[in-house]
Amino acid sequence: MANEINILDVAHPTVGQMVESVVGCKWSLTVVDLIRRGVNRPGKMEHAIEGLSAKVLNERLRKLQHFGVIEKHVFAETPPRVEYTLTEFGQGFADILDSIKALQDSVERTAA
Repeated sequence: MANEINILDVAHPTVGQMVESVVGCKWSLTVVDLIRRGVNRPGKMEHAIEGLSAKVLNERLRKLQHFGVIEKHVFAETPPRVEYTLTEFGQGFADILDSIKALQDSVERTAA
């Protein structure tokens, strides 16, 4: 494990490294799906999924933002408001996730 690379320390990770890192975490896919469905405020995300803590959510948001999958919008209001949206790259990334889900659905139909 000493040779393991922290993907967030890599300046320009490959798409393959990003997919591996994001798919390897069960909450990252959930966060991307929430944002796609319009749940784009951290508080709403936290309440939308049972078991998703603020700490884990913030780690996932930072990782997805680092990879350029999402972007953060801060509104100068009182109280402050933060929203996340998919980037153009993030939309393409989400399309890949749709393909993975379609493949899983196909496997499940075949097994039934």
